[in-house]
Amino acid sequence: MRRPINAAFLILLLVISGTSNATLDSFDFSGVVSEQRFRDLIGEVRCLVCQNESLLASRAELAQDLRQEVYDMMAQGKPDDEIISFLVDRYGNFVLYRPPVIPSTFILWFGPFVILLLSAIVLYRIISRRSRALDTQLNEKDRKNVVKLLDD
Repeated sequence: MRRPINAAFLILLLVISGTSNATLDSFDFSGVVSEQRFRDLIGEVRCLVCQNESLLASRAELAQDLRQEVYDMMAQGKPDDEIISFLVDRYGNFVLYRPPVIPSTFILWFGPFVILLLSAIVLYRIISRRSRALDTQLNEKDRKNVVKLLDD
């Protein structure tokens, strides 16, 4: 029983590992373009179809077209920053996994810290209010009522 499960798992792993490299098989890395540089560059760019995958991992048709375009620009000798700026000019900052810190991306960069700070302030106020409520002293009348209730 264990052997067929292990064999199926092994086949699944081989299929998955084979599909990750299948996207780069159509490119020739024997010339000017370095495979590592190409992988690094398309790993920083978001697929416009999948949105949660990089161009490196995406299987979408548009991703293949963009990979080809990036490869062609690299083969022409263009530097990475020029390729990135071309993609940003064409598709906007959304195409980058790490967009620049500019006014339109402030909420993306600083929003989580603002929410964390506001949450800490609210939590502090709730805790301090509760501790003040516990610190109030009983007046003599309330104290006698408590003693009377406890004695019954």
